[in-house]
Amino acid sequence: MYRLTSKLVIYRNFGEDSILLALADICARFAAGDYKKEELVTDIYAQINRLLSLATKYGFDRNLWQNYLAFLLAMNENPFTMVSEKVGANEGTVNAFAKNDFQIFKQLFDYDFTKLEEKLEINCFSVILDYKAVVKSEQIYNKSVSEKVQLLSRQINAAEAPEEIYRIVTDFYRDYGVGKFGLNKAFRVAHDQEYGLLAPITTTGDMQLEDLIGYELQKQKLIENTEAFVSGRKANNVLLFGDAGTGKSTSIKAILNRYYSRGLRMIEVYKHQFQDLSAIISEIKNRNYRFIIYMDDLSFEEFEIEYKYLKAVIEGGLETKPENILIYATSNRRHLIRETWSDRSDMSDDELHRSDTMQEKLSLVARFGVTIGYYKPSQKEYFAIVDALAKRYPEITLSQEELHLEANRWEMNHGGISGRTAQQFVNYLAGRGGAE
Repeated sequence: MYRLTSKLVIYRNFGEDSILLALADICARFAAGDYKKEELVTDIYAQINRLLSLATKYGFDRNLWQNYLAFLLAMNENPFTMVSEKVGANEGTVNAFAKNDFQIFKQLFDYDFTKLEEKLEINCFSVILDYKAVVKSEQIYNKSVSEKVQLLSRQINAAEAPEEIYRIVTDFYRDYGVGKFGLNKAFRVAHDQEYGLLAPITTTGDMQLEDLIGYELQKQKLIENTEAFVSGRKANNVLLFGDAGTGKSTSIKAILNRYYSRGLRMIEVYKHQFQDLSAIISEIKNRNYRFIIYMDDLSFEEFEIEYKYLKAVIEGGLETKPENILIYATSNRRHLIRETWSDRSDMSDDELHRSDTMQEKLSLVARFGVTIGYYKPSQKEYFAIVDALAKRYPEITLSQEELHLEANRWEMNHGGISGRTAQQFVNYLAGRGGAE
């Protein structure tokens, strides 16, 4: 195995502590006879443990060794994979090195651990080559990465010639991308040791725009802007404002699910992380994806000045915002910033022209080319939302009259009329088996 990994050209930067290189070193020591049995077995078990941890994290099954190798190919960001991410297979001298590396990976896929197991009297490799994982909720593993990597693993395993593997892998890069941005939908600012500045959010939910009852005009405006964005046309930053619980955040999450397959990715940034915005943009501006920087429940108090940093990033800095980045924000405040009566007068104890300050604050909203209002539904609209949601649960058998009566009681005790209140009420009924 060591002889194989040492001949890799393009795919070399896996890190000195990678499972592959650690196992290659173990196999080299075994082949040279330079080992103590107990120590070598301990080292093998340590790498098997790491492999099992990776399999649990990503929900891998069956041949964990091959899944791991496919994972390396899917996550390795190098000049070849980054170009393939944009155009798929491409002509160039580098292809000779790529095909050489793919041939080596095919040999690693088929590597025979039998002699090692027999000599050391272990069977851990046989187990991981035919592993039956415990069925687990997708909430505890990264389903988005799992499905793609296991598909790539099966395709490479079935391939025979290096040219076939080359096509399979470059098609994979073209269709899904490479690395964390290619295989994940959403990210958060983490400064993580494993992922760096941006770490994947592995459970984003499967909500669709159709799940949000009503607000058809609002959803259509959001779709039109996002469609233009992912199609490479001009699009605007978007502010969704209005009453709490009306579906602003749900709409944006559903937009991500609708356009993920077309290269849309989302990065969640909170107000206290605005200092990282420049670094975020630098990391994603040259990638072959469309990124929405998502700011949920955005608002500023009088004493907060973070809005100035946001203004500079959106529009006004020396470096223009890249075309593959937009900002979508939600807020309960129409102008994002709390206004006071003193804001509306030039008469102030601490500032001669306070209305100028107010205009500076309000100019932040002008940086959003599209503003969409989500307002509290009327009682009739509230009942329509309840009716539509209740139909999704066969166990809810109340008559419409009874349903509306109970929904009315519920909203009076749970924050008033909103889509969120309707969903909470229906969840309550469904959880009780449909009867009040």
